[in-house]
Amino acid sequence: MAGRRIVIIGGVAAGTKAAAKARRLDQDADIVVIEKGEHLSYAGCGLPYYISGVVENRNDLMSTPIGVLRDPDFFARVKDLKVLNRHAALSIDRSSKEVLVRDLRDGSVKTLPYDKLILATGSRPFVPPITGRDLEGVYTLQNIEDADRIRSELEDRKAKDVVIIGGGLISIESTENLVHTGCRVSVVEVLPQILPFLDEEMSLLVRQHMEARGVRVITGDKVEEIAGKDGRAVEVVTTNHRLSADFVIIAAGVRPNIDLAREAGLDIGETGAIAVDRRMATSDPDIFAAGDCVENRCLVCQKNFYSYTPLGSTANKHGRVAAINACGGNENFNGVVKTGILKVFDFNVARVGLTEKEAAGEGFDVMTAVTAAPDRAHFYPTAEAVIIKLLCDRKSGKLLGAQMVGPGDVDKRVDVVATALTFGANVEDITNLDLAYAPPYAPAMDNIIDAANTLRNKVEGRFRGMSSLALKALIDDGKTPFLLDVRSPGEFEEARIPGSNLIPLPMLRGRLEEVPRDCTVVVFCKSSLRAYEACLILKHSGYNDAWLLDGGIAAWPFEKETGAP
Repeated sequence: MAGRRIVIIGGVAAGTKAAAKARRLDQDADIVVIEKGEHLSYAGCGLPYYISGVVENRNDLMSTPIGVLRDPDFFARVKDLKVLNRHAALSIDRSSKEVLVRDLRDGSVKTLPYDKLILATGSRPFVPPITGRDLEGVYTLQNIEDADRIRSELEDRKAKDVVIIGGGLISIESTENLVHTGCRVSVVEVLPQILPFLDEEMSLLVRQHMEARGVRVITGDKVEEIAGKDGRAVEVVTTNHRLSADFVIIAAGVRPNIDLAREAGLDIGETGAIAVDRRMATSDPDIFAAGDCVENRCLVCQKNFYSYTPLGSTANKHGRVAAINACGGNENFNGVVKTGILKVFDFNVARVGLTEKEAAGEGFDVMTAVTAAPDRAHFYPTAEAVIIKLLCDRKSGKLLGAQMVGPGDVDKRVDVVATALTFGANVEDITNLDLAYAPPYAPAMDNIIDAANTLRNKVEGRFRGMSSLALKALIDDGKTPFLLDVRSPGEFEEARIPGSNLIPLPMLRGRLEEVPRDCTVVVFCKSSLRAYEACLILKHSGYNDAWLLDGGIAAWPFEKETGAP
């Protein structure tokens, strides 16, 4: 008896994962993978590190952990899979259960029958309709071939001036790697901020860090044209700037590659990606879909909300679930909590769950707290700062999300929050977690526990917090409150918010007459720990309009003064 026929369209992350899992489950199945490109099962997230030479050999992005190249021969010999690379799936005939395929090498066409079909068609770069986008020297960064061309610009042409259009994850990762090669990089983003998956004040901290490394960051500005000379890009023209460029990278995000699914009459979700159920089944029970071409259910939202969250980690999980069900199993992928992380020079940047804007849009009564603390015991030599913004629902205490920025370790903290969100935890649950402690790894009260306690104190009314954005808006409107800095004189001289007044915490009780009672008082220190003590003193002394600056000086993303006042 012939085995079931499984056809998989797409051979990068989700597709090859699905193929390998299907083979483990069914040794008799006839499994065929169709891949339009030359290369298979490569780590797309590693491409920025290949263009800089951090990853020296491109084959490392396509190899197993023990160094075996994942090419068609590998899949045939080790996995007993038939891989048709350089083949394009042209159409799906659902009634006859066949896929029409063209060999891109000789143009021949054939049909492949299937019992179960898995779509893993991925995403494609979004290229805005910019004049000059087809010039030589204008690239996207989607695949190995793109990375090879960019690396050639750096090695052969000795390119130095680079303009990146877009301010998302791939753009920022590429920026760091290009700077490491000696390039002068300008990033242009049409939105008001880079990294729109962060809240504004956290994004500003990353921007500040990038600009300190020499990167020119331009936001709220539209690219009008890529100007060329002799058919090659030489300049990017925006509404407000003209930027010289040896080459240009368009990194304006990606869109799900759904052409085959739509033409086959499969349901497309509200995000524009393929709609699937928890079994990764499409509207056709014999067709599954996985990876960057599908939408995901958001586990944090109150409603049955879906998001488009293309990530290699998610794609691999999708592929595994799709394969199990294509082989007759019953496995669910319940959804995502929108976890993401990236490295930006010396900063680690992560987010999980909802941003403040997203949470408010979902109908939550959002409460936030920003904290700054070292990632290890403060006395340990390698301790580094982490700034955390934690969000919850004011009424229920339900945890909604977190964002983390700084040179310290954020990965384990964001994973703690991701786990908590997956299981529907509230803020109080975080405060009682039994996390690992030893000075080389964490402070006695881990950063995420400290953030949760701060948020609980804020929810319970123990202090009132003012965000850096709110304070900056008051200053810009000429309504500057009394800015009370309770740090030491040395810290005050090193860096301070313009217009602030120094009264060190140990002296505050004896100098309360210097603090006006007829105006708003905003109190801060380095991280706002001392400022919290100061706020309690002021509250006890009858100051009814005292506020704590969220995150203190450490989380202030705007200009500071230095030197003696």
